[in-house]
Amino acid sequence: MKPLRAAPRPLAPRLLALAADEPFQRLKRAVIARTGHHYYADKDEVLWDRVQRRLLANRDRDVSAYLKRLSGDDGEAEWAALETEITIGETFFFRYAEQFTALRETILPDILERRAQDKRIRIWSAGCATGAEPYSIAILLSQMLGEAISDWRISILGGDINAAFLETARKGQFGRWALRAVSDADRSQWFTETARNTWTLKSPYRGLVRFERQNLLDLLGPAPPLELTEFDLILCRNVLIYFHHDVVEQLVGALGSRLAADGWLLLGHAEPNPAFGKLLDVTQLPGTVAYRPADPERPAQPGPSFEVFAAPEPEPSSQHLAEAPSPRWRPAPIPTPVPSPAPPVADLVESVRRLADAGDYLAAEAACRQALALAPEDPALHLHDGLVLQALGRSAPAEAAFKRALYLDRSFALAHYHLGLLLLERGRSKAAARSLKTAAQIAGTVPPDTRLAHGAGLDAGQLRKSVRLLLQSLVGV
Repeated sequence: MKPLRAAPRPLAPRLLALAADEPFQRLKRAVIARTGHHYYADKDEVLWDRVQRRLLANRDRDVSAYLKRLSGDDGEAEWAALETEITIGETFFFRYAEQFTALRETILPDILERRAQDKRIRIWSAGCATGAEPYSIAILLSQMLGEAISDWRISILGGDINAAFLETARKGQFGRWALRAVSDADRSQWFTETARNTWTLKSPYRGLVRFERQNLLDLLGPAPPLELTEFDLILCRNVLIYFHHDVVEQLVGALGSRLAADGWLLLGHAEPNPAFGKLLDVTQLPGTVAYRPADPERPAQPGPSFEVFAAPEPEPSSQHLAEAPSPRWRPAPIPTPVPSPAPPVADLVESVRRLADAGDYLAAEAACRQALALAPEDPALHLHDGLVLQALGRSAPAEAAFKRALYLDRSFALAHYHLGLLLLERGRSKAAARSLKTAAQIAGTVPPDTRLAHGAGLDAGQLRKSVRLLLQSLVGV
């Protein structure tokens, strides 16, 4: 079945009104100038939804009144509250397995070897959101060093512009969504369950990380922070995608200047740019790219061509069982004006997943609606629709979305699994058990180490183990 094509839609009346609203446009320019989030340059409606919450909270009658508040005596406090609304940031533990493999096998061993004499490591997670990234590094270092970790001085700094995210990060409490790439056994080892579907990271790992409020644009200001220097490792992943490309190059250069002479810089999978090779040395690692300060004695490598991130098309027979990364969509040149082709379904799924992974569930929901209009019969889109709705606390519509995915593909293991988890949360134990058992049976038809499509790294063996533990916790089902 060919994908449906959506006809071009006229601009909505609200979008036209926002474009003509001079105070709102002035506020948007101020937001972008202060935060660098060029992401909002063409997203008036998304920004308005966030600004409107602050207007309601302050009972300001319009944007003009709100602008006066931002420039008043309490303006900095209100800016902090607005930045909390407009920044995107929820993430999950051990995000991007390829990069954590590179950290475990190449980057951290190199750092540990070089620092073996002074036993001092400095790491910076820039744009750390709710803390999953720096805490993942703390766990990984603890595993690698074992009992010897007490002999080391380890400083892991998590920085973010969003004060609310940092408060959450300091508590070290996470839900199932943030731990979706963590096995049950590892979760029990690293976390303590403190409430239903809430886990607190154990103190030995939390003690390695500190958090502070930061604005990356300060690196480009007249008085950049002096203490941000000599880092062995900087992670700035899935942050630069929100900045204008001119600012991105400046920030990458500034981040590189904050590295120790033999340090490492990791960016998000979608962020490498061949231009960065003019600023820093490029190191190609399996499945990812790292950057290091220029060193004439280090063998030169070509900059990233983006082909390093390309992936083969998934086999049709295992579309929703064995995982295959989504191919990047590159439309062919169009010599004459013709309707633009709809992107492949895999790219639609990927766009929704990226927004959900970033914690922007409202934008993910909107992207899901648009994607489903183009490909209403794709089970993966309905699965992600359910996950996003569940994250938004809309359990009934989420359940319906999971069931639509299963109506379209009864062998979709992850849809059975997530439906079972949702039913369990809703107190419907018997129905949950049926869904979970079905998921385990389907996963049992492939080798245990087979990664399940749309499972964030979950493999068939892990799913079966998770189901077994869940069923053991149920009585009389």
